[in-house]
Amino acid sequence: MSDVIRLLPDSVANQIAAGEVIQRPASVIKELVENAVDAGATDIQIVIKDAGKTLIQVLDNGVGMSETDVRMAFERHATSKIQNADDLFTLHTMGFRGEALPSICAISEVEVRTRKADSAMGTRLLILGSKVIEQEPVVCETGTVISVRKIFFNVPARRKFLKSDSVELSNIMREFERLALVNNNVRMRIDNGVRNIDLRPASLRLRIEDIWKNNLKSDHLIPVDVDTSLVKIEGFVSRPEYARRRNPLQFLIVNGRNMRHPYFHKAILSCFEGLIASDTQPNYFMRFNVDPSTIDVNIHPTKNEIKFEYEQQIWPILVSAVKTALGKYSAVPSIDFSVDAIPLDPVRDGENPIAPNVSYRGDYNPFKSERPSSSRVDSNWDKLYDAFFHKSDIRADVDYSLNENDLPRNFNGDSNMEHAENGPLPHIFEDHSQSDITSVCMQFAGKYIVTGSRDGLLIIDQHRAHVKILFEEYLGRFERTDFISQPLMFPELISLDSMQQAALKEVESELGRIGFSIEYDSENTWRISSIPAIIKQSEARDVVLRILDSVTVDSENYGKENDISISLSRRIALVLARSAAIRRGQKLSATEMESLISALFALPDPAFTPNGNLVYTVLNEDKIIHMFT
Repeated sequence: MSDVIRLLPDSVANQIAAGEVIQRPASVIKELVENAVDAGATDIQIVIKDAGKTLIQVLDNGVGMSETDVRMAFERHATSKIQNADDLFTLHTMGFRGEALPSICAISEVEVRTRKADSAMGTRLLILGSKVIEQEPVVCETGTVISVRKIFFNVPARRKFLKSDSVELSNIMREFERLALVNNNVRMRIDNGVRNIDLRPASLRLRIEDIWKNNLKSDHLIPVDVDTSLVKIEGFVSRPEYARRRNPLQFLIVNGRNMRHPYFHKAILSCFEGLIASDTQPNYFMRFNVDPSTIDVNIHPTKNEIKFEYEQQIWPILVSAVKTALGKYSAVPSIDFSVDAIPLDPVRDGENPIAPNVSYRGDYNPFKSERPSSSRVDSNWDKLYDAFFHKSDIRADVDYSLNENDLPRNFNGDSNMEHAENGPLPHIFEDHSQSDITSVCMQFAGKYIVTGSRDGLLIIDQHRAHVKILFEEYLGRFERTDFISQPLMFPELISLDSMQQAALKEVESELGRIGFSIEYDSENTWRISSIPAIIKQSEARDVVLRILDSVTVDSENYGKENDISISLSRRIALVLARSAAIRRGQKLSATEMESLISALFALPDPAFTPNGNLVYTVLNEDKIIHMFT
């Protein structure tokens, strides 16, 4: 019997390793820039064509490589960063595994030009799919220039699953931001085909402002600084009033390396409890300096997952530092007990506070009871029950009480479960008309519509139901180009970063089809002069930003709410539907609930939203009986 176990060729092994190390063009940029930083570069330039699919070029003024070193650099597990296993616990460089360059050349065409300062001539090396094509002396500047072309040319399945140019460019810019933030003492430049960015060496605060100057100002940040024998923590958190609902800027850095650490992320969020709305998150930029021997960076090839030996001891230090900073800079609200009365929070119309039309009594005593007359109490009971039942349907022998915990586990308000507990729900009214639905409806918890059906108690998420209805309506309008444009008397200005500008370029024609008119105004600023009549002017800016975010979002990095791989028109229709749909907590009349139910079950597939979230569930008789046994 012949032997069947073979040693894989290096080219195949490199392609396998590339599956983990090089996931997309942004991964190439990360590895090449980190190598340039390890080489002592103080000026790094990145050139991108076609979102990295055609060309990724990184130029640096580092120490360069000799003729032998440049050839060895592309051999698997060849590195200058460590000599033995003990060096893993004293790492001061970004790279050390010796896998990045071999992985890159295994799935692309790589050209290298490099020269050391003490050499008269440099070296040019050309590699195609791990095979060295050419090596020759060349005249070039001190440092290294690496050009990566035709990424994934020999792995068609990987190239096929690359996202659109706007998504890949968005990932590139996010990676550039992370690298520029960590290496704030290095000049970082990028030409992404849309615009040029040039970041000069600066302090951490100035580098943050330079990168996100359109969306974040220096006075939005609160400094955090603590130094202990275990860890030194420094950086910035945003003031509570600048917390974000979308795309918060959150960065954790340890010993000059970006990292993902859910434990420390949760620690920072806990400091803002009670200071920000539950659906927002703060921006933060935190740097940790610890003894390299107390962390392990050799967990994943991307080196972004890091294990801390003393993470439980660092937690209270981090929490104390952030809370101290919030208190020191008066970010925590205070109460003035010297005044006679404290005004209520202003009523809000969108984002603009409007003073309520109320008066305040300085002699008010909260402990003095002012019970209304019995006639007044009686007159209010009818209004209270009108929103829940028709009075003729209320029976004295039935307990109508129900709390939110009684709902099925797969149907909580913000649940992202794609299917019901026992698989996808059947179409309840598949063989029956809408007359199978009882006309009695009630609204529960301001979120759900509860009514009867032939198969049991029907519970509908009112927001998701309306999103589904509007999505189908807007999608039909897209096909007919049936949108009415509404000019704005006062155009609204919107600031866009480089990723959003790239996304706008891709969706500009589609936005024009549905009624948006967006014109360039000045540097990084655009003017919205008309909008579709189906949205309000107060929502125009937010809707445009959501559309741009939906275009650049990568479903692998975001939750189910954004996990929708559909065409551009469907993405825009979904954003418009979410913006215009009724909200959870909005009170509905009986007529409105009946109309919503009728419109929902007139659709061919009412059970799920466009991205697979459950719209309704049914408590059948067996489940109800089980609840009472």
